[in-house]
Amino acid sequence: MVERRNLTVEEWEAQLGQQVRAARVARGLDQAHLASLANVSLATLSNLERGKGSTLKTLIAVARSLGRTDWLENFAPEVTVSPMQMLRAKQRASKAAVRVRAPRRKQSA
Repeated sequence: MVERRNLTVEEWEAQLGQQVRAARVARGLDQAHLASLANVSLATLSNLERGKGSTLKTLIAVARSLGRTDWLENFAPEVTVSPMQMLRAKQRASKAAVRVRAPRRKQSA
């Protein structure tokens, strides 16, 4: 079995399509009914399930219709650290690393 992180785009499309089909069948829905619920065409849903290209809009509509918004939450996890805070911390660290004091000169008496 291929590790998921090494899948091609086409393989990911096929995997997602299989998951959509499995969720549809588990809910006892035929393609026409799910397409109607998601407000997409039957051909569009068929393409999604076969991994033959789809839009993000279609995936979201179908996932919502299947009650599987948890799939979408994994795409956009809640941000716990602000990217700006990370950038500022990195800038402060790089500035601190650059500051090197010259040795003090000995004063003659």
